[in-house]
Amino acid sequence: MSDLAEEWFRRAYEHQMAGRLEEAIACYTRSIELGPTAEAHTFLGWTYSFKRQYDRAIAECRKAIEVDPAFGNPYNDIGAYLIEKGDLEEAITWLEQAITSKRYESYHYPYYNLGRVFLAKDMLNKARECFEKALEICPSYTLAGEALQKLRRKVM
Repeated sequence: MSDLAEEWFRRAYEHQMAGRLEEAIACYTRSIELGPTAEAHTFLGWTYSFKRQYDRAIAECRKAIEVDPAFGNPYNDIGAYLIEKGDLEEAITWLEQAITSKRYESYHYPYYNLGRVFLAKDMLNKARECFEKALEICPSYTLAGEALQKLRRKVM
């Protein structure tokens, strides 16, 4: 990523975290114009997801995968957006790809999201295994911990 593209990416992220989504979209787009990266496309997709524009978010994640197929984030994100759209079966495929991706720092996210899918499908043992794996990877991941506690209360 060029220094200028990186600067636009940083600005975009700041806008996104402050809730200024249109500004974030414009800045991510400018960053991509200066030097497309998997990260910029993924984060642009994430911004679209904040607006519940899941099809646009998925399209950006697909572009991210074209730029760098080893980058795990867009696979997880597509899975999460498909969950939001109610397409649980297709979400599984993408989340499993995230788990096996070579370049990813947050493998606990796709395990957690798979747990959400299995819970929605009433596959409680598989859901439990996924939440436990997410916590094994990242013991401080509260969403997985809370999901596991709720699941245990449901089973009892």
